[in-house]
This record gives sequence, C-alpha cells and structure tokens, in this order.
Amino acid sequence: MPVVNRIADFAEDMKTWRRHLHTIPELSFDLPKTTAFVADRLREIGVDELHEGIAQSGMVAIINGQGPGGTIGLRADMDALPIQEETGAEYTSTHDGKMHACGHDGHTAMLLGAAKYMVETRNFSGRVALIFQPAEEDGGGGEVMVQEGIMEQFAIEQVFALHNAPFYGLGKFATTPGAMTAAVDAFHIHIQGVGGHSSTPQETRDPVVAACGIVQAIQTIISRNHDISKDLVVSVTQIHTGSTDNIIPDTAYINGTVRSFDTGVQAMVKSRMEAIVQGQAASYGVEAKLDYEIGYPPSVNDEAKTGFAADVAREVAGAEQVDANIDRLMGSEDFSYFLQERPGAFPVSGTGRDRRRAAPSKV
Repeated sequence: MPVVNRIADFAEDMKTWRRHLHTIPELSFDLPKTTAFVADRLREIGVDELHEGIAQSGMVAIINGQGPGGTIGLRADMDALPIQEETGAEYTSTHDGKMHACGHDGHTAMLLGAAKYMVETRNFSGRVALIFQPAEEDGGGGEVMVQEGIMEQFAIEQVFALHNAPFYGLGKFATTPGAMTAAVDAFHIHIQGVGGHSSTPQETRDPVVAACGIVQAIQTIISRNHDISKDLVVSVTQIHTGSTDNIIPDTAYINGTVRSFDTGVQAMVKSRMEAIVQGQAASYGVEAKLDYEIGYPPSVNDEAKTGFAADVAREVAGAEQVDANIDRLMGSEDFSYFLQERPGAFPVSGTGRDRRRAAPSKV
C-alpha cells in the first residue's frame, strides 16, 4: 500500500517540525522549549483534549474516533542526549553540549503527523491517547508516567511505540514477539587506596592495579558463572584514576553496564560482582565499594499485538520489507514500563543501512 496521499501532503510540515525540534534539544525531564512547541502544534492540529505536566514535562493528547471503542496509546519520547553536535547541518543544535542523536525529534514529529491525520479523518472507532514522554535517555520518564496513573486515567487498553533504527535498511520494519530489548543495570565501583610516589610503590596501596584486577575478574562472570544459553552482556565502559605520570593516586573508579533478560541471571551477576569486588580489594590491600543500580526492565512485546503491528507494517511497506521475528536486542528502552502495564508492541523502522548490530536506544 503506498503512503496515504493526505499524509504525503504534509510530509513537509513533519520535516519542518523535526528540524525545529532538532535545533532545541533538551535533556531528561527539563524540556520547556520542546514541550511548548509540541503543545502549540497539538492545539493547532485540534486534538480533543490536551493534558500537560505529566511526569513534569510529559503530556497526553486525546483524539476521539467516530464510534465507541477502546483507547490505544501511541508513545513518542522527546528528550535528547548530552552530546556536542558536529554535523554541520543547517538545522544543527543551538544548545551547547546537547543533541538529538538518538532520533527522538523524529519520533515526536511522526506522532504529531499521526495526530494531524487522525484529527482530520477520525476514521477509527474508540479513541487514541498520544503519549509524549520525557526522560527516556536518563530518568525513566516512562516509569514516572505509569506511576502517575496515565494508563488508568485515560483507560489505555493497549500501547505501541516506534523507534528509528539506523542499523536497518530505509523503509524496513522489524520486531519480534516476547522480549524485544534487554534489561539494563549500571554498576559503579569506588576504590580507595593509599597513593604515593611512583618510585616507592611499596609504600602505597595501589588502586590502579586493584582496578585492573577487578576489571579482569569481572570478565569471568560470563565465561565461568553464566549459562551461555541465556543472553548476557557485561561491559566495563569507564576507568578513571590518576592525574600525572609519577604519582600513584589514592582512588580509582570503574563504571559499566549489565544487560540481561532473566531476573535469575541479573541476580547472579550482582552477587558475583559483589564477591569479586570485595575479594579483589582484599587481595590488593585496598577498600572498594560496589553500587549496583537496577535499571530499565526488558521490553516484552505481546504476541498478538506484535502480529497486528507487523500486519500493518506489511500493508504500508510490503511483506518483503517486514521482519517480525528478529533476534532480540541487547539495548534497553523505558517503553518497557508501559508494556509491563498493558499489552502492546515495540517495532523499529529502518532509517539507514542493514547492519543489525545496535539497539534502538543509547541507554
């Protein structure tokens, strides 16, 4: 099925909206310019209800159809990333150190476009709740919106979201029933040693060597403690210590993430990491503390809703452009909190080349 002519007619509007949003990236829950722009467009479009100030800067817009029926939720995230933009685009970020590098400006523009079409046609029964969410990248805005009761307040019965996917070919759609994205946890390891001059290391308790030992030992969690039939990724992403070449520092810091789908695996990693940190600290004569943060849960697609979403995608893009049984992704997404409350699906839309090596969110 080709793109609906009326939607094609305002494609230029959606491009303009997206590019404007790209110039004003904002972070987490602090989205004053973004939400003001989105709210103004929704009023111009003529939604039936607009509820603002949910989860600080989120909003829900209601569009009524032409007959009785349930309520479907459609979600778009609005926040950006703390990244300096260097694209040179004419619509580049005007906010220093902030950039829409994950495509949430596109998600927001797409949902505004859907709103415009649905308000004009109302060719559906029941109603649609458009969920504009803050803080997907950092802060779990989806969880906050759920905790503030939007599913009950707006009687949302099923919920869907769409994420851009630069690792899939342009115009392709992909999803899978069951777990789509992984749970993500963060760990922080703080090492306290005794520093000194590098010429007399025997007088120190070196946190640098201890940090190296801890990082090496963490790698054994997967190789020696984990059932390889269950997906797991443990990544050390930061080590910070020292300030010059001839001084052994007092402290070191290690940071990273754990990605899994199984709560038993998650608990095993946490337990083993605690034992490793304490054991390695004792062996090197330093003190160490592990802060293990449980993060977003897996996004679990409902089988029937996933099939429905895939069928719709086939109508739009053609059957050959839709893969409804992809391998689950090790990235993480806080749309998981919506899917914990209501059945739904989380497909991705290809915007680049087929690489299939990344997840749809940076988290």
